[in-house]
Amino acid sequence: MIKHYYWPTPNGHKTAIMLEEVELEYEVCTINILEGDQFDPAFIAISPNNRIPAIVDTDGPQGEPYTVFESGAILMYLAEKTGKLWPQDTVARYDVIQWLMFQMGNVGPMFGQNGYFQGYCPEDVPLAKERYHNVCKQLYGVMDRRLGESEYLAGSNYSMADVATFPWTMPKQQEMHRIDITQYPNVKRWSETVAMRPAVQRGIAVMAEDMKVGNPTEETYNNMFGAKQFK
Repeated sequence: MIKHYYWPTPNGHKTAIMLEEVELEYEVCTINILEGDQFDPAFIAISPNNRIPAIVDTDGPQGEPYTVFESGAILMYLAEKTGKLWPQDTVARYDVIQWLMFQMGNVGPMFGQNGYFQGYCPEDVPLAKERYHNVCKQLYGVMDRRLGESEYLAGSNYSMADVATFPWTMPKQQEMHRIDITQYPNVKRWSETVAMRPAVQRGIAVMAEDMKVGNPTEETYNNMFGAKQFK
């Protein structure tokens, strides 16, 4: 059994989709980041940087419970545990790892900053909006060129690199990031293809009713972006 410490964000969607794709039994353990659940010492013991998602595999290595935090590490752990979405061939395997690292080091952080300044920052900071919007568009261009050469990010087969990246390109994310997806036809084709997978649809549906943040209250803002993050 996998205990899945979760809130429906793009990073949370990654692990929800992965759990559905690899067909492991899991239990959702809600971490309401709007209300500050991520600062509970019991959760920090599982995820030291107080970020979702995290998992506890009650049947981990040697049959002992094992904790994994950081979404990319979770995807790799689940892929290795099940032998799915991660090829054994060295070249194909590292193609997957490279595009997974591209998401972790570029797409997630930069799209997140773009979304913050476009939608959540209480001040209008034009320079930051322009910078992160341009970086976001540049990364879409990288993906579009890659997906003009191959069906999926790591090649001809769907992999955990697609699982990791797809949630950041969904229509709601495109809107938040001020992206015109028609300018990136290969990303559009790929995103629509991935969205049709039954496991992806099941993963996105987990706690979907809790996804909306709307206009955050002062408390919600502090929990997600403010001073409380740094205590």
